[in-house]
Amino acid sequence: MYNPSISGVKANSTANSRLYVYEIEGLGQNGEASNLNVPIRRSGNMFLTVPYNRMNQEMKRIAKLGGKIVSIRPLVGDTIENNGSAASTAQSASGDTDRPMTQAKPKEQKKKVPVNIYKPKEPYMGACLSNDELVAEGGIGTVRHLKFDLSEGDMYYLEGQSIGVIPEGEDEKGRPHKLRLYSIASTRHGDDVDDKTVSLCVRQLVYEDPETEETVKGVCSTYLCNMEPGTKVKLTGPVGKEMLLPDDPNANIIMMATGTGIAPFRAYLWRMFKEAERQANPDYRFKGFAWLIFGIPKTPNILYKEELEALQAKYPDNFRITYAISREQKNEEGGRMYIQHRVAEHAEELWNLIQDEKTHTYICGLKGMEDGIDAALAEQASKSDVDWEEYRRAMKKNDRWHVETY
Repeated sequence: MYNPSISGVKANSTANSRLYVYEIEGLGQNGEASNLNVPIRRSGNMFLTVPYNRMNQEMKRIAKLGGKIVSIRPLVGDTIENNGSAASTAQSASGDTDRPMTQAKPKEQKKKVPVNIYKPKEPYMGACLSNDELVAEGGIGTVRHLKFDLSEGDMYYLEGQSIGVIPEGEDEKGRPHKLRLYSIASTRHGDDVDDKTVSLCVRQLVYEDPETEETVKGVCSTYLCNMEPGTKVKLTGPVGKEMLLPDDPNANIIMMATGTGIAPFRAYLWRMFKEAERQANPDYRFKGFAWLIFGIPKTPNILYKEELEALQAKYPDNFRITYAISREQKNEEGGRMYIQHRVAEHAEELWNLIQDEKTHTYICGLKGMEDGIDAALAEQASKSDVDWEEYRRAMKKNDRWHVETY
């Protein structure tokens, strides 16, 4: 069903009646607290209930008064979601709780995103802690999972960001190699959930030079794939705001990946479902639906296969995997099965999900899949008399359509 809210038409939905509770610290000691009519208090912090359409104003006011927002959580009925406890419903500081509201958008969150803590001229030197092969026997190529130590610096990041790697050595002109960006494959807490590491998923680039017919290996990918644990590496960043995961635990997340495009989605899924992560994030309990459509050439090339399938088995109502294995499966025309063919197969279900304003769609990997995905969804949208190009642009504007391809 067509959702008018995506085209700027006001839609009536449950989300439009929601309030958000700010937990604030740093106020109350300087006589400024009386400026915030806050009826809820716990452990010295203040709790302020705000309708969505006043969130920006309240953020600015709190900052002006010297306060710090510790968390923002949806308020449903008399309960603050995701913290496991109930609180009495607070009156809005503005007294304006009956205005239409929608769920908090990622744009609000992006103000807190770390960017370029370390730059190319002054990179962070992080030791490689481990370097493990991800491609099983019989697979094509090599893909490595590398973990780096961040304990000696100030680097931190969010799921969906990237970091830069500067390989050792010089190019053919005698200049230092330029940095390459890689999507982060770990959650903000790292694979060890101790806030001290960052992980990457790296495929070694190997191709044939069209002029010389010589085999060429990628400079940075080969540097990383052959790296011995203990090696110090120049790291920069983090960078990127396009692929950030929404904080809303009720969001639906559609992920379309090819190859190492799985990296940011591994971070998302670990944050959503890994037990240690759930313990580390008591304010985030994923309750939505996550769907991974993953394109790979052969079964041995399914990266993180065992862990992904274990999560699906444990959370069957919240997580679904659909593979497109090009050299083993056939599409309906008898050709190789690529990710766009899977999207076409499930176009009706995907379209219905995409129309939900809580749904975010992410595409990461080879740029070549974009046209096929668009074509499949455009055909399905047309059955509802919706122009897909216009609809997708509106989704992008509303931070619900995220693409990072190469």
